[in-house]
Amino acid sequence: NEVLETGGGLWKAQHLLAGDNDFVVMNVDMLTNLDLTAMIAAHQTKPTLATLAITNRQSSRVFLWDEHQQLCGWRNKQTLEEKIKLAKENLLEFAFSGIHVISQEIFQHITQRGKFGMVDVYLSLCAQHPIFGYNHIGGKLLDVGKPESIAQAEEMFA
Repeated sequence: NEVLETGGGLWKAQHLLAGDNDFVVMNVDMLTNLDLTAMIAAHQTKPTLATLAITNRQSSRVFLWDEHQQLCGWRNKQTLEEKIKLAKENLLEFAFSGIHVISQEIFQHITQRGKFGMVDVYLSLCAQHPIFGYNHIGGKLLDVGKPESIAQAEEMFA
């Protein structure tokens, strides 16, 4: 068995997620006070395959969004690699917070198999199927995937 990344794992687990309801995916190493109820409600007001929690935290990799927070592309700020899927002016950089609200319909459109990430899925779909951001700037968010983050987490969420 190999690690399938988020996309491959969701694809393999889709029978467990089957039904009429949207579902939430959250990276296990993220701590946040994001209002998940509000994010789900925002997701349900738009015709979208997925809504991604985004913020203005510092990150070397960012998604690119239009003024309506529709996903248009991706950028690696260190290597300057870009993947623009919807050419629009004045794209805004926001970091993905590792929290998704996803519609069941997405499984009809995923073409990747095996080991793959959701970034690849979203970029392959966003030109034909709107994917939106849910901005939670000002909220608490901490990646605790590193040992040095534990003390910071204790302080932030005390």
